[in-house]
Amino acid sequence: MPATNDELRVGEIAFDTVTRALGEVMEIYETHYALRPPQGGIEWDALRENTRRATTTDRLTPALAERNANSRLGV
Repeated sequence: MPATNDELRVGEIAFDTVTRALGEVMEIYETHYALRPPQGGIEWDALRENTRRATTTDRLTPALAERNANSRLGV
């Protein structure tokens, strides 16, 4: 089955709207995607209807939160 514009492909970065986490698409199943944190880690399953292509804002939010935390700690 060919991918539509809404479907993700293996290797793309997705945003899971339930867990509010970024994940690299590792496998594509009929009803869900297998995602893995971009920096590595344990895979999880996310329903297709709860998953979308990650936006620039999605990608920057975790980095900004880490930078703010480091700033508060004086790092």
